[in-house]
Amino acid sequence: MKIAIASGKGGTGKTIVATNLAHVLSRSERVAYIDCDVEEPNGHLFLKPEIAEEKVFSVLVPSVDLDKCTFCGKCGELCQYSAIVPLKETVLVFNELCHSCGGCRLVCPEDVIEEIPRPVGKLRFGRSSGGIEFVEGRLNVGEAAPTPMVKATKQATPSADVIIIDAPPGTSCPVMASVRGSDAVVMVSDQTPFGLHDLKLAVETTRELELPFGVVINRDGLGDDRTEKFCESEHIPILARIPDSREIAEAYARGQLAAEAVDGYADIMESLYVRIRELVG
Repeated sequence: MKIAIASGKGGTGKTIVATNLAHVLSRSERVAYIDCDVEEPNGHLFLKPEIAEEKVFSVLVPSVDLDKCTFCGKCGELCQYSAIVPLKETVLVFNELCHSCGGCRLVCPEDVIEEIPRPVGKLRFGRSSGGIEFVEGRLNVGEAAPTPMVKATKQATPSADVIIIDAPPGTSCPVMASVRGSDAVVMVSDQTPFGLHDLKLAVETTRELELPFGVVINRDGLGDDRTEKFCESEHIPILARIPDSREIAEAYARGQLAAEAVDGYADIMESLYVRIRELVG
């Protein structure tokens, strides 16, 4: 089973839910935790895996042989992202804008464009002390396109009974790439006006993918009841409620798993998994 843990915005507690759910399930299942929040991965802070391997991840970008180029402009006409711009006597390549489609090479009549690898991040592999298989994508600082890194991280998923995908926050392309193909999506939200606003956007996105989903309300009791009313009106199941607790916040600040440090938290995660299975059917 593939379970994507998502959120409409950062700071809702998405990674806390993802890591603790993985930890609790690892007591009885073979679990893999996949950190697709490649711009700011922090699941390792809680699972504390022993990293066994690192791999450089590269994307392909065009390189033009200017000595043979006729500057016909066909490559620039094709590229919808202005990643390659032919001028009168040169061709400018903007690697950060390139989507690695290879189209410029295919349309070049002189066959003077080749694709070369450009490192953009790392894949890290390891295992936690509890036996959780750990995969993390880590994008290099300053890179503008995280989606290829997200896809590579998902492709590196090992075999497991339960796969927990820690998606990036928001509703952009990297989020879509993270949750696509999951059996269920768990949206973590708080009860603040900002949380509700971004939850609505996340719901729209997930419905476009036609995936089963439900909501976990984190820091329950901190805000008002508008989040519950929205879920009720939209027939969205509330899968779990995590109380607003100083103990949980302190465990988070220490980099501890709340399921180990706070009484009752593991029970919430076990109940959450039961509800997810019911959601999938």
